[in-house]
Amino acid sequence: MAFEDYRQKPSVVVVYTGAGKGKTSAGLGLMCRALGTGWRVAFVQFIKDWEVGEHQFIKKIASLFKGQLTVHKGGRGFYHAGELSPAGISDDEHRQAAGAAFEFAYQAAISGEYQLVICDEINNALYHGLIKRSDFTKLIKRRAAGTSLCLTGRNFPESLLPLVDIATNMTKLRHHFDEKFLANQGIDY
Repeated sequence: MAFEDYRQKPSVVVVYTGAGKGKTSAGLGLMCRALGTGWRVAFVQFIKDWEVGEHQFIKKIASLFKGQLTVHKGGRGFYHAGELSPAGISDDEHRQAAGAAFEFAYQAAISGEYQLVICDEINNALYHGLIKRSDFTKLIKRRAAGTSLCLTGRNFPESLLPLVDIATNMTKLRHHFDEKFLANQGIDY
């Protein structure tokens, strides 16, 4: 097939999943590329409610991309992650927070106002039952024609791969966390 036989899709669904590091970073890289192209981007976080490096970066660039970048932090922290889980937050509170983040992402995706909606850690929310599979599928299928989606987080269901255009599995080869070292600010968060 010759290069001139290829064509672009009006929008795509991109998945970054797996146990390896770099899923959110890849989503942020996609955000930078889209903003640099002049696109309107919605960045929705489903897990991280604590202050992380990407929040500081986004705060600093927000004024440069006024009207182009919308951010929604909707998580209540890690869910069922042992010592990493925040204390005092009930399963119901996690579900409500994930539901509100999902509703924000869904409205952004169907509105046609954004060329890219990034749902950071949404795969985790689906895996843990914080959002319904039927809603997750609806997000992919009912997005506006010109709206691309980026879905990050561990445990993207293989059965849903036919609904996406690009899927990357981040494979962990080695991570210092396994040797009882905490995440490093500026590298891991």
